[in-house]
Amino acid sequence: MAEAHQAVAFQFTVTPDGIDLQLSHQALTEIYLSGMRSWKKRIVRIKNSVITGVYPASPSSWLFVVIAILATMYTRSDPSMGLIAKIQEHLPSMSTQCQAVVSAVLFSTMLWLMLIFTMRLCLKQLLSYHRWMFEQHGKMSTTTKIWVVSTFSSVFPLPNLLKYQYLESVRPLMDDKEYERMTKLAAEFESSLGNRLQWYLKLKALWASNYVSDWWEEYVYLRGRSPIMVNSNYYGMDFLYVTPTPIQAARAGNSIHSFFLYRRKLNKEELKPSRIPGTVIPLCAAQCERIFNTTRIPGEETDTVQHWQDSDYIVVYHRGRYFRLRVYQAGRLLSPREIEFQIQRILDDPSPPSKGEAKLGALTAGDRVPWAKARTKYFSSGINKRSLDCIEKAAFFVTLDDEEQGMMGDDPAASLDRYAKSLLHGKCYDRWFDKSFTVVYYKNGKNGINAEHSWADAPVLAHVWEYTLATDSFQLGYNAEGHCKGDVDPSLPRPVKLSWEIPPECEEQIAQSLAVAQALADDVDFHVFSFQEFGKGKVKKCRVSPDGFIQMALQLAYFRERGTFCLTYEASMTRLFREGRTETVRSCTNESSAFIRALEGGEVRAADVCKHLFRVATEKHQLLYRLAMTGAGIDRHLFCLYVVSKYLGVESPFLKEVLSEPWRLSTSQTPIQQVELFDIDNHPEYVSCGGGFGPVADDGYGVSYCVLGENMINFHISCKHSCPDTDAHKFGDQIRQALRDLLKLLSPSQTEASKTEESQPKVKKEQ
Repeated sequence: MAEAHQAVAFQFTVTPDGIDLQLSHQALTEIYLSGMRSWKKRIVRIKNSVITGVYPASPSSWLFVVIAILATMYTRSDPSMGLIAKIQEHLPSMSTQCQAVVSAVLFSTMLWLMLIFTMRLCLKQLLSYHRWMFEQHGKMSTTTKIWVVSTFSSVFPLPNLLKYQYLESVRPLMDDKEYERMTKLAAEFESSLGNRLQWYLKLKALWASNYVSDWWEEYVYLRGRSPIMVNSNYYGMDFLYVTPTPIQAARAGNSIHSFFLYRRKLNKEELKPSRIPGTVIPLCAAQCERIFNTTRIPGEETDTVQHWQDSDYIVVYHRGRYFRLRVYQAGRLLSPREIEFQIQRILDDPSPPSKGEAKLGALTAGDRVPWAKARTKYFSSGINKRSLDCIEKAAFFVTLDDEEQGMMGDDPAASLDRYAKSLLHGKCYDRWFDKSFTVVYYKNGKNGINAEHSWADAPVLAHVWEYTLATDSFQLGYNAEGHCKGDVDPSLPRPVKLSWEIPPECEEQIAQSLAVAQALADDVDFHVFSFQEFGKGKVKKCRVSPDGFIQMALQLAYFRERGTFCLTYEASMTRLFREGRTETVRSCTNESSAFIRALEGGEVRAADVCKHLFRVATEKHQLLYRLAMTGAGIDRHLFCLYVVSKYLGVESPFLKEVLSEPWRLSTSQTPIQQVELFDIDNHPEYVSCGGGFGPVADDGYGVSYCVLGENMINFHISCKHSCPDTDAHKFGDQIRQALRDLLKLLSPSQTEASKTEESQPKVKKEQ
């Protein structure tokens, strides 16, 4: 094989004159450059570890402290108050002057470390203050102004037992009899088993930096045995109105190069820390470690997440074939034009897929147990293991799709729906759903991303995606013909097609997994639309939080469609804390249900009453959101109590019922994090359509929304065809109308508006 010959550094033959070594200069050069690149990365990692280890000080500050201590000693003063002399007594025999210098250096080092520890405590103290989040907009308390805090811990806080908060959250969903029954269950739990479980959680909270995250990853994601396609994975879309180039290979060239530029910045720790918008408060970046070179490995009882330190290649899928494409040559990252050249080689490759290869990816789309067994039986040795290792150790996975997607044609709304379904599940075998993320490049130049959920949450990958889209379009760009800029080296080694030996039994399992996945994909109903009648600009003028406004619209839309309320999940990040992931905001509250009943009630209610109830409901929603962000939510706490009960082998009727309640309305906002990368005001066409996910409950909806600029809100709605009570398009219509009705409620009356216009001085328009 060609790749095998390239990997051999030398050959030898035995001749009558002795052994003749035939060294390959090119191969030795490649080995040397590869080793140099590896050592450079190790040095960078060591350097970053040192800098991070002494933060918030710097390595040079150690030298400053040493010089300062030595200088004071030469002035015959003792800044150590006798400690330096004590250190001298325990030093081995050496000259007096040498002992003095060594003892001074040791004391300086200890002093420096104590200063670092003190500064870290102060920094934790500052970053642990969250009361500013609960203050009214435009009003700041004296406490916030001087930033006084009451805790020295940045670990995820463990709240007290939250019986009353839970009961309050389910009150609008239950009648009096059901609520009384649940109140008794909660009281029994709190007075008996609850305190015992809480004690174990307190013990874990003292030991672990985050008492939730490891259990959340394992039990919510990795132990799930159903397909991760649709049920767990999510997607992100390309620009809505713009396709930077119609050439598939060129778009892949710029985009893949951008991903590796981001990875380089990540490895060198040159990325700016993510912050809460409008503040200097940083967010934990622990999840960023596993963005690249990461794969979910199937197991019979539980999956695992495997991460490798480095990978210099990607794996590309096209028409049933898998190719390994190296993106580094002689220690340097290939240019976008060179990657385009290599991608075009794959597109032009006429070779057919191996027997059983074309739909191999369906194993990652079906149930986890059959995939785990097949992996052990058919991919644990030989050529199949080598090829599977190649996929799993790749930086990420790429699919070159033969379809055209995006908002196009005579029915742009339907085309967006097809685009979403394609990114969420594709053909069920042309994505590798276990990889940390798969990038899909379509025939018409559109692209998108599908991500596995266990290793990180959507905002982490969205950060990468924003950088890639911006770098692709605004920094790298394309030439007049639509190709990547720059030159190409035609002597680049061709991408290597992976080889497989798939037995008939494995092909049968692939077919079974595909059938399971196909049934799941066919059942998904999707609707994506861009609401442009108004956006956060008008909402903010009404002095309402845009997120609270949208959540009330979703509650109103659901009530109008189903005539009742449901348990509602809104994801809130907890990355204010180390290793934080998410917490649940229960958006359906007593206040929101009171407002909706007043608005939809048969009797005529004054607009002022409805406005008041609306503001009370949105203020309650914002309070719940802030509580969730600051570690005072209820759902992760209840989840961990349930896990402890399982470890102890005890049953709790209260926890069992709480954890089995279905989330019929699961919602999530995808905010733009790097606004500086885009010029939404001057180039509003360069905006992503956001992303979405599948429905959480069989009889419910999944709703993702993205607030873009001042005048646009994008919605991604999913549900299941098999449920007669759900329809993504009808629910979308309900959301549109709910948004209009809420703005109409909050807007001034036509009379007031006309009076305002008459009172304003008229400006003469320029001719």
